[in-house]
Amino acid sequence: MDWWQALILGIVEGATEYLPVSSTGHLIVAMRAIGLEKTQATDAYAICIQSGAILAVLGLYRARFRQMAKGLLGRDRQGRELALNLTISFGITGVLGLAFSHWIEKHLFLVSYVVMAWLVGGLAILLVAWSKQGRPGRVGFDLDTLGWKQAAVIGLAQALAMWPGTSRSLITIAAGLMLGMSIGAAVEFSFLLGVVTLLAAGALKAYQSGPLIMDMGLTNVLIGIIVAALAAWISIKWMVSYLRRHGLAIFGYYRIAIGVVVGLLVISGWLPDQIKSTKVSVPPRAIEVTAPAVP
Repeated sequence: MDWWQALILGIVEGATEYLPVSSTGHLIVAMRAIGLEKTQATDAYAICIQSGAILAVLGLYRARFRQMAKGLLGRDRQGRELALNLTISFGITGVLGLAFSHWIEKHLFLVSYVVMAWLVGGLAILLVAWSKQGRPGRVGFDLDTLGWKQAAVIGLAQALAMWPGTSRSLITIAAGLMLGMSIGAAVEFSFLLGVVTLLAAGALKAYQSGPLIMDMGLTNVLIGIIVAALAAWISIKWMVSYLRRHGLAIFGYYRIAIGVVVGLLVISGWLPDQIKSTKVSVPPRAIEVTAPAVP
């Protein structure tokens, strides 16, 4: 991996991680476009640089995390309940993730499947945006009144995002809106749940593939993390500000547009659907020939 490839992947990861457009789908397409093979090392790298996006949310929502910390110490009831709800949501997603993640990584990490998810997700966003639940400024309940049953439903919905291209943010925000949350509360809970989910996924991947990540080079890892953090910070600030005045429809149109464009590129052969892992050719061992001794 070259530094410019790490830079591109960091921008893509940070800019799309918390938008309802699927960061995984964008990373898969970006890797294909810049010539990176799909290997265990590149998969591990994609998970690793998510820590940059996590840092952005930790910084922007530090007050919420302080509230939850106080709640765990018994000093803030609402903070304790929020931490419990996040635990319930993540617990359901985590169990389903451990059960199906290996099969999904083996069979669904193709550009064509990402395109399908983009198109279906785009239509789903438009349906939500055109409904009364998705209208900007609609009145809904806030994060402090979220119950554990509703948190469980959001966790179950988040598991659907294991399909590449679906978007974890899309699923969790849409589920929150359909349950009656305000747009602001649904977005914030999605961000907070994303931190817990990404931390767990990153820790598991680092444990399983730590040495493979370092194969990409320490400099490239740091570039990816730092750039992802900056891009995520900007992306989150823009999204929160935008949704206060507008609805989710723009993301639906975007998903449909990029799904059509990338789908046409795959059909035309300009973008490979799947790149086989590069086989490392080992040069034949030099054979030392010793002349027979002259009698």
